Amino acid sequence: MAAARAALDADTSVDAARVGIIGHCWGGRSAWLGACHDPALKAAVTLYGGRIHLSFVDGSTPPIELAGRIPCPVLGIFGNEDANPSPEQVDTLDRVLDAAGVAHEFHRYDGAGHGFQDWSNAERYREAQAEDAWGKIEEFLARTLAA
Repeated sequence: MAAARAALDADTSVDAARVGIIGHCWGGRSAWLGACHDPALKAAVTLYGGRIHLSFVDGSTPPIELAGRIPCPVLGIFGNEDANPSPEQVDTLDRVLDAAGVAHEFHRYDGAGHGFQDWSNAERYREAQAEDAWGKIEEFLARTLAA
């Protein structure tokens, strides 16, 4: 992530003061971690980011414990039929961000499980929920990354 940020900062066509991070699934966990480690980010979006509450085999700090380091508003998009993160885990993320004083908004979708925006997977894809979520993402990024 540091290399990607350095590349963006070096690109004169990028306004380095208006950079956010977004990710789905594992990328949602990565977006959370990126926000914890990049104090210049202006927005973070996690879409059904799983395992935010877990440390991995390297024994690193679980990302959820770094919430107080997040410098920017967070948008969370989740399916209520997801097991990773489960609705209870989403509740915990919400409480942790509240306690850390991090501005955030979460949107949860009934009838949607993990990967509900994956249009290439007919079993998971939920068109109505996916389209609504994209609208919320666009609005959030327009607001948080405004000049």
